[in-house]
Amino acid sequence: TSLSSSQFLRRQQVLQLYRKILRAIREVPAEQDRRYLKDWAREEFKRNKGATEEDAIRMMITQGNMQLQELQRTLKLAKS
Repeated sequence: TSLSSSQFLRRQQVLQLYRKILRAIREVPAEQDRRYLKDWAREEFKRNKGATEEDAIRMMITQGNMQLQELQRTLKLAKS
């Protein structure tokens, strides 16, 4: 099945978000926390893999970005 241009762009956004989250998780100092967060991220993305509703996908991307920002904020605070 071929993707429409908006589906293609949305897919790129999702993959980019996933990569950013995994990169941020690498900064987590504790090995156990890193493993937990990586498993959590993988499960979340896997669980929503079949989503096709455009608004739902947009909402999930927004939520994911907010969670990413929260993680980055927490890591920044931990370092200071």
